[in-house]
Amino acid sequence: MRSNPAAESRHSSGGRAWFERFVDRINDHISRAPFFGVIVVALAAWALSKPLWGSTTKWELGLHTGSAILSLLLLVLLENAGRRGEEASQEKLNVIAEALSDLMSHQAGDSEELRASVRRLRDAVGLEERH
Repeated sequence: MRSNPAAESRHSSGGRAWFERFVDRINDHISRAPFFGVIVVALAAWALSKPLWGSTTKWELGLHTGSAILSLLLLVLLENAGRRGEEASQEKLNVIAEALSDLMSHQAGDSEELRASVRRLRDAVGLEERH
């Protein structure tokens, strides 16, 4: 069975790298309701802190800067988690397709139509890597 480069690196490294484990932990926390509560509390604290800032412009700039940094970090972390999930799903689909093509090939007998289907299925395995 052919596997994609991500699968090969995952298998050769004996597991996930520290960054991938970190991303998984963060993803587990931010994809739950308590994280939404944390954001709401942070926004309330920002709103209540207006008297502590010298001007409204600085007060707004504090929110914009903080939210831009948080958004960028979350985007990178969530994209990494999504990409790895997609690669794992594709690897599973490829394994299923190869097993199905082996079964179809074994059952093909004299059926040229089934052999053609086997060829198309085998050509489709790994297609995402060629595009």
